[in-house]
Amino acid sequence: MRAVIVAAAVAFIISLLITPVAIRVFTALKAGQPIRSLGLASNEGKRGTPPMGGVAFIVATLVGYVAGHIALTTLPERQIAQEKPTMTALVLLGLFVFCGAVGFVDDLLKVRKRNSDGLSAKGKLLGQALIGTGFGIAALYWASTNGQTVASEHISFIRDVSWLDVGKVGSVMVFVFVITAMSNGVNLTDGLDGLATGASMLVLGAYALIGYWQYRHWCADTTYARASEYCYQVRDPLEISMIAAAAACACLGFLWWNTSPARIFMGDVGALGLGALIGGLAVATRTTLLSILICGLFFIITITWVIQIVSYRTTGKRVFRMVPLHHHFELAGWSEVNIVVRFWTIAGVCVAAGLGVFYSDFLAAVG
Repeated sequence: MRAVIVAAAVAFIISLLITPVAIRVFTALKAGQPIRSLGLASNEGKRGTPPMGGVAFIVATLVGYVAGHIALTTLPERQIAQEKPTMTALVLLGLFVFCGAVGFVDDLLKVRKRNSDGLSAKGKLLGQALIGTGFGIAALYWASTNGQTVASEHISFIRDVSWLDVGKVGSVMVFVFVITAMSNGVNLTDGLDGLATGASMLVLGAYALIGYWQYRHWCADTTYARASEYCYQVRDPLEISMIAAAAACACLGFLWWNTSPARIFMGDVGALGLGALIGGLAVATRTTLLSILICGLFFIITITWVIQIVSYRTTGKRVFRMVPLHHHFELAGWSEVNIVVRFWTIAGVCVAAGLGVFYSDFLAAVG
């Protein structure tokens, strides 16, 4: 637990301290966010606010993770087994950094062109698919000494569903879909000050708890007395918990500067990176289907966006005033702060429900 706390604390402090540095640097470089004129109240006064703030919490997460590993050297023998960085960390942090890099290119193009177009939708999807495929292969084909891989050949809910065996190729395809869908889901949610940051923080906090719970009830732990009765077949759960906790607290530090009125935006570098990390956490913890509930806000915003697009292209009519969904409520007269707080509430309820379902499965098994 100490390693997780150290990783989280260091990530929070680093994020809190380097975000204002990023604000000054991007402002000096005149890297202001281009804003489309959509008639939204939330857009007023935001033109010129620096984007690409996601760089700050990505760096903070990496530093926090390293600090967590340094803390491992002072812990009991039971935890020394994960002292060295693992394939799980490579996959999760790799997704975070490389999908963030795709977003960085998008943000950079927006700034250089002085418009909101940036990288094309096909370009972003191609980048996400290539990154997802590369790390999906690593997650499926590189096993630990006990034969455990980061991802599984089965579709999972709270653990692998035995009859949903999709094979290695199918699992890589599922991996790519989860990473791409979650990455774009967070990106769609990122439209109001602090909205995506706060919601992502809640989801990452949930995965920090899930990872640590799985570590305390890990099948690979020879000191766990009830391993034969109930345990979790995952790889490197302590790594999962450290990374999720570090990312959650890095988002918390960033939120200090990103809340309304935001002095910096996370940009696509932050949104695409966070979504990819969350998708990777869902796969690594064997909670792929449960993540739909845990990430309920992202799911709702994505589904309503799809409904709007399909409705408009097939009937010429709009179901909502504007998508993503938070803009619908803006046009309905809600203030930006009201929308953000209420959407955070929805995200919190979904996270609590997801954790409740996860824990009820444990109670049902051991009861």
